[in-house]
Amino acid sequence: MQKVFNKRILGVFILALFSLSCTSNLDFNQVNTLKITPVSVVNFASFDVPAKEFVTNGTEQTISGAVITFDIFRDAFFNKSLTKADLFFEINNTISRVYKINLYFFDTNNLPVYKISFDVPAYAGKTNLVTKNEIFQNATLDLLKATKRIGFTVTMLPGIALSESSLGSLKLCSSATVYLTVQ
Repeated sequence: MQKVFNKRILGVFILALFSLSCTSNLDFNQVNTLKITPVSVVNFASFDVPAKEFVTNGTEQTISGAVITFDIFRDAFFNKSLTKADLFFEINNTISRVYKINLYFFDTNNLPVYKISFDVPAYAGKTNLVTKNEIFQNATLDLLKATKRIGFTVTMLPGIALSESSLGSLKLCSSATVYLTVQ
């Protein structure tokens, strides 16, 4: 009998404890001022060109290039939410030649709106990394958002002759850190 009485008193005590808990009014209007600022890192562009690919039928090819479509900004949500972009580039040259790399950003009329240049020294037996960080915000961000195509040119400058058996390569790796504001 004592056990049943103790259980009832304990039950009443727990019920009273929960009945006296604190609550506050919820403000669902806070969702109207919610601001999310995600940051993402994504691969941007890369290539790895062996030295032998700069030679065709025994003749050096001093200039090569490519143009790719870059339509990421056609998405209205992404275009509106993007507040900043950092492009990071790393070039590793293990070829005994100097290179000039240009990256062009073209608008819908195929006019260049922005250019990034890299001077890449010849390989001389030790690590040969060239790095660059390009920050797009405000006016330069508007130029990036206007980009519809991106073109690369790789120019090999005069130096030690290459052949179809030459060793080494020219590698480019890059990433983009994008900063968004979602309201």
